[in-house]
Amino acid sequence: MAGVYLSYPFCAQKCTYCNFASGVFPRALEARYLDALAAEIRVHRWEWRPETVYLGGGTPGNMDLDALRSILALIPGAPWLEATIEAAPGAIAAEKARAWAAAGINRVSLGVQSFVEAEIRRTGRRHTAETVARDVAALRAAGIANFNIDLIAGLSAQTEASWRESLDWIERLAPPHVSVYMLEVDEDSRLGREMLLGGVRYGAADTPGDDRIAAFYEFAVERLTAMGIARYEISNFARPGFESHHNLKYWRIEPYAGFGADAHSFDGTARRANPETVEEYLQNAPPPAASPTGPDERFFVGLRLMEGIRPEPDEWRRFAAPIRRFVDAGLLESAGGVLKLTSRGILLSNEVFQEFLLS
Repeated sequence: MAGVYLSYPFCAQKCTYCNFASGVFPRALEARYLDALAAEIRVHRWEWRPETVYLGGGTPGNMDLDALRSILALIPGAPWLEATIEAAPGAIAAEKARAWAAAGINRVSLGVQSFVEAEIRRTGRRHTAETVARDVAALRAAGIANFNIDLIAGLSAQTEASWRESLDWIERLAPPHVSVYMLEVDEDSRLGREMLLGGVRYGAADTPGDDRIAAFYEFAVERLTAMGIARYEISNFARPGFESHHNLKYWRIEPYAGFGADAHSFDGTARRANPETVEEYLQNAPPPAASPTGPDERFFVGLRLMEGIRPEPDEWRRFAAPIRRFVDAGLLESAGGVLKLTSRGILLSNEVFQEFLLS
């Protein structure tokens, strides 16, 4: 069964580390956007009933409740197997959590990133660890027991002690799902641009180096595993049965329909992408032409999963050289017709994936 992704690229503030196509926009623009989003959904030809819905952004947790209910009412298939909304800490009152549950939301992804105040402030956020604890209590009271907590390894001012403190909070709150992302340094975020320029704004000079970030990540793997939260994808960890059904569709190359700015769709054969910016989306700018999937896509998407992939005979032949090279280097392992990353290969996964794209 396919899934649905709904893009809501509006935020209360732009975090320093964020490299997504989201931002702070005028209220009037948001109203126009929601009208356009609803219109796009209404004209969609549903050839299947979706089993998952994912509201990402941006911060869809800030969406007006009436607007949220109206948008979700346009999606067939309710009650869905999984309906996720992304939210920022401090925006989940008890009434809102109950309204989400009544609208069909049964999973919430909290963009916590850190439980340590010094790190949080440098990102531009204002929550505290206690804020997150109250949000979790509100979700559970509303009957939403399935929730994810995001963490970032490599934030400015992060130390071994502070990283351990964030993981201690994870153990205390006992979420069923945790995402651990290693900080990305690129020109699409304010912090990334500052680091590339060798500047000091946003705490760029105090950002841990690659080796320390990798050490933080590996320590998180150990701690989460000890808590019964197992890694099933490079950045995602879950208790048994709480893996993200929607995100697994991306990694297993299953169909999904995307609506809104910068949303992507996949019909099982080809991919389509909506205009990237809110302005282009509202102007009905033509999206890029659909692009067919290729065998290399299974390698750089499917290999993210700890279960690995089972290449077809022609894929074994086509990628024989890089597979042999990475197996010899200890970055890939092959057994029983299954190919997967090793623990060392996970830390160097971008280099592995890039090689398959070039082969």
